[in-house]
Amino acid sequence: MQFTSEQRLDDGVLEREFTLGEIPGTLWTPESAEPAPLILMAHNNGLPKREPRLVARARYSAACGYAVASIDAAGCGDRPRSAADEQTRADLRRAMQAGEPVDEIFESLVGPLVEKAAPEWRTTLDALLALPEIGGPVGYSGWTALGIRLATVEPRIKAAGFFAGGYVPHAQREEARQVTIPLLFLLQWDDEGNPRQRALDLFDAFGTKEKTVHANLGGHTGTPWFEVEDGDRFFGRHLK
Repeated sequence: MQFTSEQRLDDGVLEREFTLGEIPGTLWTPESAEPAPLILMAHNNGLPKREPRLVARARYSAACGYAVASIDAAGCGDRPRSAADEQTRADLRRAMQAGEPVDEIFESLVGPLVEKAAPEWRTTLDALLALPEIGGPVGYSGWTALGIRLATVEPRIKAAGFFAGGYVPHAQREEARQVTIPLLFLLQWDDEGNPRQRALDLFDAFGTKEKTVHANLGGHTGTPWFEVEDGDRFFGRHLK
């Protein structure tokens, strides 16, 4: 892991950009003499790690005493995409706008992204836990499909917060039954891009005995800020 830049923010959080092979990432760490628990914060596919809502969440969590890391995994954010991937994304947008079935298109796009992203996140986790300022345990926050895969294969992750979940590949819907760590599941009741009943069915499928769903009125980007605060309280119960 090579750090390429760093800056101390007004709230005392240290923000550092890094590269790990071809993987670009950002690490936020609090002002603390003690090693901090770690939250892996994954954006939904297609968005960059510097997406403003993710950065705001990361900075808030770091100021609350967590180390927070985000990467652009393969095919995500600013990483190169093939012409075929770009065409599939365009087909998905067109079908959603037209109200046409999108399951087959979605599977062909997101399924491979999860398969590529999960190993890179695990490699990143190895490097992060080798840093003296990070002590674990580890939480996960964000992209539901990727989080399900990581929760089933990565025993170092002890709690997770998932967002939406209406469109999740079939493989991850099956894997959800194997997820046994504590979960906080956020659902926007009027999310135009994630069918409500599918999200509720996914929540029901999770195998864990400790799971909570928070549902709020509004569309996909309308999640209230207090859910960020509640999320940190959730992680506080399981990571500190």
